[in-house]
Order: sequence, then C-alpha cells, then structure tokens
Amino acid sequence: MLTSLRAVLLAGLIAVAPAARAAETATVFAAASLKNALDDAGKAFTAESGVALKASYAASSALARQIESGAPADLFASADLEWMDYIAKKNLVRPETRVNLLGNRIVVIAPKDAKTADVPFTQEGFSAALGPDGRLATGEVTSVPIGKYAKAAFEKLGLWGGLQPRLAQANNVRAALLLVSRGEAPLGVVYESDAKSDPGVKVVGVFPADSHPPVVYPFAVTAEAKGDGAARFLAFLKSAAARPFFEAQGFQVLGAGPSQ
Repeated sequence: MLTSLRAVLLAGLIAVAPAARAAETATVFAAASLKNALDDAGKAFTAESGVALKASYAASSALARQIESGAPADLFASADLEWMDYIAKKNLVRPETRVNLLGNRIVVIAPKDAKTADVPFTQEGFSAALGPDGRLATGEVTSVPIGKYAKAAFEKLGLWGGLQPRLAQANNVRAALLLVSRGEAPLGVVYESDAKSDPGVKVVGVFPADSHPPVVYPFAVTAEAKGDGAARFLAFLKSAAARPFFEAQGFQVLGAGPSQ
C-alpha cells in the first residue's frame, strides 16, 4: 500500500514539474537590431531572477504578424511605433505595460576595408561610393522598419528617385548588415547599434535627425503572456541595471513612461 502511495505521489510530482518550469520561462519576440543588447541583458536577468528566456529575433513586421497568427510570445519589442500600434489595435498587448524604451540612429555603412571614408548625402556622393554596379543594402522598404526609415530619409533628402533602383532589400536589418559585412554590397543603411555589433563594417555617414521619423523602440507584454516572467523582464529592462547593456550597443535609453 505504501509503495502504491509513493508511486502516485511521484507521478503527481512529475506531472506538476513541467508546468512549474514553464511558469519560469518567458518568450521574447524582438526586432533583429536588439539581439546583442537583449541577449546580454537577458543573461543578467536570468542569473538574478531564475526566469529563463527564449528569444526570437526578426523584422518587427514578421514578428507582429506571427503574434497576430497566434504565436506564443510573452513580450514584444518593435523597432518602430507602427508595428506595435498594429498589434495594439488588435488587443494583442497589455496597454498598461507599453513603453517607449529606446532610441537609435540610422547610418550608412561600408565594408571595414573599403576605401570609402565619408559619403556625402548627395546623388553624386552615393553614386561614387556605389560604383557602376553596386547595391545599397537595407530592409524591405514597405514593411521592415529600417527600410521604412531609409526610404523616408532618402525622400526627404531628395535622393529616393536615384537610389530606389539600386536597393538590395533584405527581410531584416541584420540580413542587410551581413550583405555589407561580407562585401556583397558596398553600402548599407542600418541602425547605429547594428554597425557597432559587426567589426566587419564601418560608419561612413549619419543621417540628419530631421530627415526621418524618430527611431523609437516600444516594448509591451502581450495579452496572452503566461505567468509573470515577461513583466518581470520588462521591469528589469526599464531599470538602471539594464541601461549599460543598451548603451554599450549604441541605443539611447528614452525612459520608462507609457507610450499611449
């Protein structure tokens, strides 16, 4: 009888254990440009809290659509306001948790060993740096945030008509970064944080701040988040303890106020 009771208790413990472990895990869907900073911040958070993190990095557009389709994300971090607004309007995030946490700059990059040192923001300047057949790598301009920022800036600067046919449009900013780092594209438009993450590239131009909408990263806990792991991680990211991880990668910490 005692042996049977022990077996029943053991089976119950085995059944409960996976659920307990699941409560200590949070799934983060974040813009590709956040990878280095969030990986580092996540390690510190897990060491402090015991909450394990699973991260999926991609273009904000792709992640928002995955969340819309029911992907099990607990925290969403977008590289622009539009894609956070998109899922917020569908009641897929908890509005009281939403915060505009980070800012960034967009820059022009070239391979580290390229002769190009400084690209003037003129048609002649870009044509000279691209050469006769070179492409300018950035994100897809209708959906990927970095591509949208790049298009807005080129339009404001009067360069869109000449540069649009020469774009190599990637499905996220890190893919565009890789094209330049590998020397497959002589120029690219990425975030300053991405340029800092890859020793294979160098910055050869910084877009004027008034040439494009401000680069803002909103974060929010999703409506279907399980447990409190995502909320705890977001609280950590908003704290002074996380600031060095972001600043080391070139982000500007905007604050912890809501972004309603």
